[in-house]
Amino acid sequence: MRSDAERTVRTILEAAERVFAEDPAASMEQIAEAAGVARTTVHRRFASREALLEALSTVAAREFAAAVDAAHPETTPPLVALYQVTVNVLQVKRQWPFALDLVGPGDDEWARAHADVERRCDHLLRRAQESGVLRADADLAWAKWVIYALIEVAARMRECEPDAAATRVVDMLLCGVGTGQGLTRTGPEVG
Repeated sequence: MRSDAERTVRTILEAAERVFAEDPAASMEQIAEAAGVARTTVHRRFASREALLEALSTVAAREFAAAVDAAHPETTPPLVALYQVTVNVLQVKRQWPFALDLVGPGDDEWARAHADVERRCDHLLRRAQESGVLRADADLAWAKWVIYALIEVAARMRECEPDAAATRVVDMLLCGVGTGQGLTRTGPEVG
């Protein structure tokens, strides 16, 4: 019985993600219809629309943290971990785009998950630098924000599978698109 209830909740949450992504003002009835369950089933699981939205943000925050955890960024070789974290996070961002936009600093679970992910990202980038994957003089704070931005863009590029998108993200972080010619450490060379 418990696994049936968990599946029902999951089905409702996935339907809510799809429906709210299209119409943030959608009703509980619309969610029930999209989930293929009775409206009373949705109300039995979630007392209010706010409770449903809270559950949606909680599941997204948990899956985001679990995605990073599954890559074992502290023990996997840095380049492999960087790629695997990127693949895993892209999958979560593509599955829960509405829910991940819901969460924010006022949400305690999200705040804890985000702080943990950020700490682990910082550690992974330091490991990558120490192992020579990143330049010794690379600004790691900047690198972190660059990879976050690249992941955000890649999450929106639905035509590219997560594995291919992660390869592009990591390649862009490590190599960029330029040849490096005409640059000095302080900016463009002026001829």
